[in-house]
Amino acid sequence: MYSVAERVASRQCAWRDLGRVDYARAFEMQRELVELRKRGESPDQFLIVEHPHTITLGRNGHLANLLAHEDVLARAGVEFHHTDRGGDITYHGPGQIVGYPILDLREWKRDVGAYVRAIEQVIIDALADFGMAGERVPPMTGVWVAGAKIAAIGVHISRWVTSHGFALNVTTDLSYFQYIVPCGLVKPVTSMAALGVKARREDVVERLLEHFGRVFDREMTGELIYD
Repeated sequence: MYSVAERVASRQCAWRDLGRVDYARAFEMQRELVELRKRGESPDQFLIVEHPHTITLGRNGHLANLLAHEDVLARAGVEFHHTDRGGDITYHGPGQIVGYPILDLREWKRDVGAYVRAIEQVIIDALADFGMAGERVPPMTGVWVAGAKIAAIGVHISRWVTSHGFALNVTTDLSYFQYIVPCGLVKPVTSMAALGVKARREDVVERLLEHFGRVFDREMTGELIYD
């Protein structure tokens, strides 16, 4: 039987907006935090970052969806990384809000599909606060507005602890998507700015945190346990 203090602690989620972080560094941070969470040495956590121009290919992705050679990417200042998240290929860059939840789903729901749908709901609800009608387009994963994809989702789960997460286009330069077939889909991509919504990054982050805490029944503590 859990004590009241233990039940409260299990609902806490420490978060931090780390700003601009190289993809490789963020990946390593996630791996270290996942191990801490598995051992019960840290609470659930939520990293918020922005990456420099980066293309990542998920573990089940198809290299054919990368439309540019490495030398072209290098000249454009774009890094390329293989990664262990689900999903296909995607772009990260300035003007994007990337969220990496490190959650123990044993203390929420042991259901991968429900977890992905909940992440979508967080984004849909946050967009609604800015007057935008985000939606799902089954059977695809992510969030769409007016037929264009505005947020990509790709996760990894190990012993029910999550890593990776979502990327929401706020003021993203959409021209960089020319180098890929986003998520392996021949569909348009968009951003909040491209749809005429002027929103400050900090305001979007605030709304994402509010809805994340509500959807996952977590108390967002505003600090991160990480050395």
